[in-house]
Amino acid sequence: MIAPCDPGDFNIIYEIINDGANAYKGIIPADRWHEPYMPKEELQKQINEGVQFWRYTEDGQITGVMGIQFKPGVTLIRHAYVRTAERNKGIGSKLLQHLTAISSTPVLIGTWADAKWAIEFYKKHGFRQVSNEEKDRLLVKYWSIPVRQVETSVVLASAEWREN
Repeated sequence: MIAPCDPGDFNIIYEIINDGANAYKGIIPADRWHEPYMPKEELQKQINEGVQFWRYTEDGQITGVMGIQFKPGVTLIRHAYVRTAERNKGIGSKLLQHLTAISSTPVLIGTWADAKWAIEFYKKHGFRQVSNEEKDRLLVKYWSIPVRQVETSVVLASAEWREN
């Protein structure tokens, strides 16, 4: 079942993000990796900045989370993670399909350039990778991330997105 997270889910969101992020260890640049991958303060900052987390629950257990952030003219998918033990069961696909369905604007997703499996996952769901120039512009405009992360990331866009 897919439902919005509530404030009581904070620790579970934190746990799932940091468990799921282990897939990036050794893949993303070493200078971008830290333990925990997302500290509680950063998670709270993301929520305060408007990231709304949704959860996938099965048999009473939350097994995946994905954030959505509405910005003027676009929707961002943020922080998509599934528990390591629950990967490859369609949980991420179900969350992504739900969140794109509730969006009324083009959807953008940022991820690490070296996370080839993540890029392929989004492409499988109809997203296309934008040009490097467009990626740089979009990451600066819609995300609040360090320059080094901009350099080592890609942006994927839904079919409705048109480069400007």
